[in-house]
Amino acid sequence: MRTDIFARLDREPEPPKIEAPRMSRHRIALFGGTLAFYLAIVFAVLITSWLVALDWKVMLFRPYQQWPELHAFLDYYVVLGQRGPTAVMVACWLGWRSWRQHTLRPLLVLGTSLLLLNVTVGAVKLGLGRLGPHYATQIGSAEMFAGGDIFPSGHTANAVVTWGILAYLATTPRARRYLSAVSATVSLGVGLTTVYIGTHWLSDVVLGWAAGLLILLALPWFEPLIARTEAWIFAMRERWRERRGGARPAPVTGAAPQPVLLPQSMATEGLAPGTVTAAAAEPVLPAGHPATGARARAHGGHPARPGSMPVAPTGVRRPPPHTERGARGSGSPARPMTGG
Repeated sequence: MRTDIFARLDREPEPPKIEAPRMSRHRIALFGGTLAFYLAIVFAVLITSWLVALDWKVMLFRPYQQWPELHAFLDYYVVLGQRGPTAVMVACWLGWRSWRQHTLRPLLVLGTSLLLLNVTVGAVKLGLGRLGPHYATQIGSAEMFAGGDIFPSGHTANAVVTWGILAYLATTPRARRYLSAVSATVSLGVGLTTVYIGTHWLSDVVLGWAAGLLILLALPWFEPLIARTEAWIFAMRERWRERRGGARPAPVTGAAPQPVLLPQSMATEGLAPGTVTAAAAEPVLPAGHPATGARARAHGGHPARPGSMPVAPTGVRRPPPHTERGARGSGSPARPMTGG
């Protein structure tokens, strides 16, 4: 087991048991309060209340002219609220987490939140049709239903959702607190940057914060759907692997060894009891059997076994062994040689 700091980068052996957030009473209360605040902002802009007057005062103040030295930095900082760059950065991080933890939940949560963001914020933008500060036509007017698409602020809502997902998917309370603070700071800075540059009214930014927070608070309602989608994707992956691999052939096993038939008597000529040789294991064939000639030809080229008489090649006449021993002896009969 690795004990260095890079051990946390290794893939976990099995998926960790992480409980998805549930829609508790506290979360439902926050969702209801945020929704009421959201509707109040929309109503205040529709009736051209004091909030619209505040929008015009901030716009005519022209912050980008009051602090021009911040313009170069804030032009880059506002990119943290753009949909494309932020989605790619967060998706790379969550994709690595999905690989490490053997789960698709982080990517599915990100996709669900971005889909909700496009549907809800995009529908309100197109439905209200408010013009931005640079395209305003009448001082003090709400500029509603004029063909615009800046209410609520998409940059602000996207910053809240994209960076807030990191806090939503945190696995420990400490990490959740730190990431919540970071995401709140980034989204707050992105919203105020759009006001500084002059691309949004102040009320656009306030409504964007509320819109993004509503999506984060509503995500636990979609957790069962996310779990079913993940299970379906894994099932389709297994089916695809089975189709790609095809039916695997059964392993070929070797033929079972056949038992050797031994003669009833284990004691053969010249062998001690309990000793089995290849010659004793072979069945005895009658004389003139066709297999005897084939067996003789098969064993003709084999080297002689120890203790047996060497076989002479065909056509060579070998004299009988020890022909002179009987003549030179004292007249006693000669003892037979072993294997003779």
